[in-house]
Amino acid sequence: MKQPLIGIIPPMVTPLLEDMSLDLTGLNKVVEHLIAGGVGGLFILGSTGESTSLSYSVRHQLIKETCRAAAGRVPVLVGVTDTSLTESLSLAEAAHVAGASAVVAAPPYYFNLNQKELFNYYEKLAGSLTLPLFLYNMPGLCKVHIEVNTAIRLSDHPNIIGLKDSSANSVYFQSLYQSLRTKPDFTLLVGPEEAMAESVLMGGHGGVSGGANMFPKLFVKLYQAAAQKDFVTVADLQSIVMGISNSLYGVGMYSSSYLKSIKTALSLMNICHSHMAPPLAAFDAAETKHVTPIIEQFKLTLEKRGLL
Repeated sequence: MKQPLIGIIPPMVTPLLEDMSLDLTGLNKVVEHLIAGGVGGLFILGSTGESTSLSYSVRHQLIKETCRAAAGRVPVLVGVTDTSLTESLSLAEAAHVAGASAVVAAPPYYFNLNQKELFNYYEKLAGSLTLPLFLYNMPGLCKVHIEVNTAIRLSDHPNIIGLKDSSANSVYFQSLYQSLRTKPDFTLLVGPEEAMAESVLMGGHGGVSGGANMFPKLFVKLYQAAAQKDFVTVADLQSIVMGISNSLYGVGMYSSSYLKSIKTALSLMNICHSHMAPPLAAFDAAETKHVTPIIEQFKLTLEKRGLL
């Protein structure tokens, strides 16, 4: 894997069957769909992958099967976030054996760690890994924020190679970028897809954009336009990204509407089932009926631009 990692690295959904086992046919279709769309890598076992709701056996199987399906064509990043360091290391070892390129870890999400404890945790984790580590700032779900000074100190660790920020705080992201400009190989990726183009224009390396599960070519093209400072194309494609966000991600008014919408869309596109691991559940028939015309309209819009 070249450093820094650049482009669109989708937080891949986890295709599931009704009994919550891994949908291998769907997994292969998702991987091929994303790679054909030009993504720069795959990130599994993140929030969009429902990682914390999956059994450990499914997590381990997902790691093995995703790396097999990717077959070295793009880097595979594996989420190892857990409340147990032992379980994180077990997932990381599975990632190493399967041929993944790196692992990703958000803060342990039960105890409210202070920055000293958080720094010590990441130092211990990074020092115990065979694969390189990306930090994952996800305060909305983990309730722990990797502060700028903590991230800067951790960037000195030889096995910590980047950070994904899902705080939706542009000031935080810019503070990181400005502080780490002397480390051009340290990857800075942004989570919220609505802010991806802006962060790339300001020096970020790419996005972990959930909507790319549905429409990878759209997000890859938007990234490329931002990297090339093609403001006309950025404005055009950003309006589509915001349209997707505003029309799809609020359906049903769930906190998980974003994820339900993506899985429903992939089901409507005959890529994988919409099944979700408890405590989450897929949209019901009425909600799916509401999503269907929205997806069809965006497919038509993107097809006209050669982005489907």
